[in-house]
Amino acid sequence: MELILYIAAIIAAIGFLVLCISIGMTLFSLKSILNSLASTLAGIEGQMEGITRETTTLLTKTNSLAEDIQGKSEQLNTVVQAVKGIGDSVNGLNTSVQRITTSISSSVEQNEDKIAQVVQWSNVAMGIADKWKQRKVIERALEAVEDDLNACDTATPVTEKRRWGRKK
Repeated sequence: MELILYIAAIIAAIGFLVLCISIGMTLFSLKSILNSLASTLAGIEGQMEGITRETTTLLTKTNSLAEDIQGKSEQLNTVVQAVKGIGDSVNGLNTSVQRITTSISSSVEQNEDKIAQVVQWSNVAMGIADKWKQRKVIERALEAVEDDLNACDTATPVTEKRRWGRKK
């Protein structure tokens, strides 16, 4: 029985030795994997530093752009307010023109009879003026004709000269 115990102890020792060897081999292969992983992480760390620098630069530029946009937005607000003021002025002008137009229309409607009378009297006055002008033209023409007649009466008579050929 002692022999079985020794054999069992040897088998256990061999099993432990196999276990230790397999754990050692696994650790050695794991060492190369961990070294590869460490170098990959070092590369990623370098890339992350570059990304961090670029991100910081990008954030700085973004902040300056945001400030520029804010300033331009404030300037645009003043322009919009000015345009709104112009629009209000134009609306006020339109309202004034509408009131004046309404006032004139109502005045014209109220004074329609008076306007018609003024138009009639102006037509009569224009007719009288036309007749007066015609009379002046006729008087001048008559004077011119009388002057021509008077001039003809005082002129020396012209005698006809004899023409060659037959006598009269």
